[in-house]
Amino acid sequence: MSIVSAPPRPPLPGTAAPDPDLLRRGFAGVNCWIFDLDNTLYAPELQLFSQIEARMTAYVARLLSVDAAEASRLRAHYWREHGTTLAGLMALHRIDPEDYLAEVHDIDLDAPAPDPALTAALSALPGRRIVHTNADSAYAGRVLARRQLVFDAIHGIGEVGYHPKPDPRSFAAVLDAHGLDPARCAMFEDDPRNLEVPHSLGMQTILVGDGRHGPDALAPGQDPGRHVHWRTPNLASFVATLAAALAGVASSRPTL
Repeated sequence: MSIVSAPPRPPLPGTAAPDPDLLRRGFAGVNCWIFDLDNTLYAPELQLFSQIEARMTAYVARLLSVDAAEASRLRAHYWREHGTTLAGLMALHRIDPEDYLAEVHDIDLDAPAPDPALTAALSALPGRRIVHTNADSAYAGRVLARRQLVFDAIHGIGEVGYHPKPDPRSFAAVLDAHGLDPARCAMFEDDPRNLEVPHSLGMQTILVGDGRHGPDALAPGQDPGRHVHWRTPNLASFVATLAAALAGVASSRPTL
């Protein structure tokens, strides 16, 4: 997989409603839509990831025989330095990733509910829809089932060789598995760090929500970086507007 020159960054819509003409030009030719899971395909207010963080902290505390405060500090440090807490634990403490993943994702999933608006918007996008998450695919499948969201494929951390985003090998594994041209892909994420490689490969990049660099929330008004092409506080609304704009392109094409 070669790195190509990324397209010029279009105007960053921020919290404003995206302009259909800009969307039409920016996403023309995109035929694969790749989505992060946690805090992207559901709102952070559901507190799923907060539960996971608590379980990660407890795991680190038990593994390293430290108190909760030190375990929380280490969890965040590994996330910053290694892409995920798991990657840090694997690199430094040789843990079994499957045992860890099963433990930290054993959470209460009562909060996620079906989202008919998002379901309809996603189904209207032209092409394939893929989930690419640093969580494990079993947990991702449970969350998607609760949300009644249907995707063509789920790539969890195990499916990408335990190389977490933003490691370039993680993205390469997903693209290679489906024979995808990155210039015809779009990536939706809540962490701007995880959009740098997609941008460099020529994908369209969309930041969902307020944004955070790993454990560190972006400051209000902070520019997430020129590698972020689009930004939206409302995934369902953005995708619905995008799908409608692209449907207009398709309907205007002459038939042979």
